[in-house]
Amino acid sequence: MIGAFSCGIMSVQVIVGAQWGDEGKGKVVDLLAEQSDIVARYQGGANAGHTLVVGDRKYVLHLIPSGILHDNVVCVIGNGVVIDPVALMEEIALLESFGISIEGRLKISHKAHLIMPYHKLLDTLQESGQKIGTTGRGIGPAYIDKYSRTGIRIVDLLDRTILEEKLRRGIAQKNEWFRKVYDAKELDVETTVAEYLEFDRKIDSYITDTTYFVNEAWREGKRLLVEGAQGALLDIDHGTYPFVTSSSPTSGGACTGLGLPPTAIGGVIGIAKAYCTRVGNGPFPTELDDQTGERLRSEGGEFGATTGRPRRCGWLDLVALRYSAMVNGITEIVLTKLDVLNNFDELRVCTDYLLDGRPLKYFPCDCATLERVQPVYETFKGWNSSLADCRAYADLPKAARDYVEMIERAIGARVSYIGTGPGRDEVVTR
Repeated sequence: MIGAFSCGIMSVQVIVGAQWGDEGKGKVVDLLAEQSDIVARYQGGANAGHTLVVGDRKYVLHLIPSGILHDNVVCVIGNGVVIDPVALMEEIALLESFGISIEGRLKISHKAHLIMPYHKLLDTLQESGQKIGTTGRGIGPAYIDKYSRTGIRIVDLLDRTILEEKLRRGIAQKNEWFRKVYDAKELDVETTVAEYLEFDRKIDSYITDTTYFVNEAWREGKRLLVEGAQGALLDIDHGTYPFVTSSSPTSGGACTGLGLPPTAIGGVIGIAKAYCTRVGNGPFPTELDDQTGERLRSEGGEFGATTGRPRRCGWLDLVALRYSAMVNGITEIVLTKLDVLNNFDELRVCTDYLLDGRPLKYFPCDCATLERVQPVYETFKGWNSSLADCRAYADLPKAARDYVEMIERAIGARVSYIGTGPGRDEVVTR
């Protein structure tokens, strides 16, 4: 059964998005958090939104792991995450307004990098040139500073002298770019310094050496659920570059983003929609620019949780999903939003690609090739009925079960969980 943890050093499960993101990871993390002691986030930033529906209330979280809704779970924001102080404080305030206490249950890595006001401005200015389709949240520029070794980390907040020195140097450099390259308004140094010193005061109680924390928990046999943001096909190395995110949402990123050894990973759960969506620019072989695509968008509520942007929609792509399963080492699949397909007479699934009329053996990550592939489709019968009352696998219509089992055969991994609606309880467990 999905989410069942083994004892001792095999107690870490990684959750990855198996497509282009927006697969419904938040709901899955929320469900599996009931069986977890710790839920940890390992990469990305506030450019990712996890939407959770509990009763008649909807929560949209961007930085704090979805497990925070369970009062027995400790949540960790790891060193691989880039943190926007404004977004973090808004999220904390939102949870507290709903009566959810996070005191003692949120731990933030002292090695995590901070998103600065100049990162957001730079992101917006750069996107006005080359259209990657970023959210404008400053994620990419923050990771650039991280890898150029000029970034500001949480630990720098603990020393006012170091913080002021790094802030002044960073703002002065970026202001020169804004003035000379973009002809944009410069940022005020003193205002920014004051804002981040105040942020330090507010989050001081959450700052932890999370690398030691998660490793000690793992060795004690505690159950760790590790979540990434975005999806595998947006990975900076293994995705459709350059239309990717700036970090590693694949399962390998869990180790570097938290400081866990690879031997800690006991299983990888891939989250996949019953169809495909993509936000932003980049190749999308099964995209539907027609009424069917619009129907998927409308019935699936396919609008970004962070930006509200309409998502591009298309049929399920098994070529891409097989590639994702290989790269991540997916051991189980959670299939979400099967109910969105309830009222289709026929369903199409991409089983293979053709390139210049010849079968293509592998999923090509280079965009020039992927833009040219022709999807080969197989047609499946729809079930034309609601899944709202289905709670056991046998309750699903036969056509729906056939669809699920077709995916299992193609991917070579068991579909252990099936989403039949947006609510927390609208799930079939196998």
